[in-house]
Amino acid sequence: MLKTRVITAVAILLVVLGMLFLVPAAGWSLFALAIALVGAWEWSRLAELSPGAQGAYLAISGAIGAAAWIASLRLPASEFFALALWTFGVAAAFWIVVAPLWLARHWRPGPLVAAIAGWIVVWPTWFALVFLREVSPWVLLAVAALVWVADIAAYFAGRRFGKRKLAPAVSPGKSWEGVYGGMAGVLAYGLALWWISRHYATPLTPLFTPAGGIVALAAMLLLAGLSVVGDLFESWMKRGAGMKDSSQLLPGHGGVLDRIDALTSTLPVAALAIAACLR
Repeated sequence: MLKTRVITAVAILLVVLGMLFLVPAAGWSLFALAIALVGAWEWSRLAELSPGAQGAYLAISGAIGAAAWIASLRLPASEFFALALWTFGVAAAFWIVVAPLWLARHWRPGPLVAAIAGWIVVWPTWFALVFLREVSPWVLLAVAALVWVADIAAYFAGRRFGKRKLAPAVSPGKSWEGVYGGMAGVLAYGLALWWISRHYATPLTPLFTPAGGIVALAAMLLLAGLSVVGDLFESWMKRGAGMKDSSQLLPGHGGVLDRIDALTSTLPVAALAIAACLR
C-alpha cells in the first residue's frame, strides 16, 4: 500500500509540475478544468444526488467549466480577473464563515444545498489555479507548498504529541497538537520565504516587502488554518455519504478531492489576498 501511494504521489507531482511550467496558459487552464470536473463528479457522489440529478449536475458543471475556460481565452484579462476576484470573494466568505459554522453545527444539508456547496468548492479553486499561475507558476507552487508543509508538520506533530481531539465527530485522527505543529511548520516556511525574498529577486519578493512581511506571515497562518477547514469539510461530507474516499481514481490516495481538499479552501483566499497586494 505504501509503495503504491508513493508511486502515485511521484507520478502526480511530475505531471503537475510539467503542466505548471512547460505548457502555455490555455493548456494549464484546460488541465485545471479537468481536475475541477473530476472534482465535481466526486462531489455529486458526496452530495448523495440521485442518478438522474447526478447526471444533470455533471452536465451543468460541464457547461460552467466550458464557459469559464472560453472566458479565460476570449475575455480581456481585466474582465476575466474581475470575474475571478468575484468568485474568490464568494469562496472566502464560504470558507471563513459558512464552512466553520457548518462543521461546528454538524449540519447535514439536503442534496440540493450540498450540490451548490460543491460548486463553491470547485469553481473558485479553478479560477485560483488559473489566476495564480498567471501571476507566476512559482507563486502558485509556493501557496500549494504551504498546504503541504502544514499537512506534513501536522501529521508528525499529531503522531508525537497528539492528545486533544480536534473534531472527533468529523475526523477522529486529527488533534489540536497537530494543528499547532502545522502552524509552526508554516511559520518556519514563511520565515524562510521572507529571508529568500529579501536577499534574492524572486516572484515572491513583492509579497514580502519590509513593511508587508509581517502581514504576509499572518496571511500564511490564516491559510494554514483554512487548510484544516477544507480538510475537515470534505471529511464531514464523506462521513455523511458513508464513504471513506471521494473515489478510487488515484491508487493509494483515493480521489481527486482527497488530494485537493485543503487546496480548495486556501487557493481562492490566497488568490484574493495576492491580488490585493499586487494592485
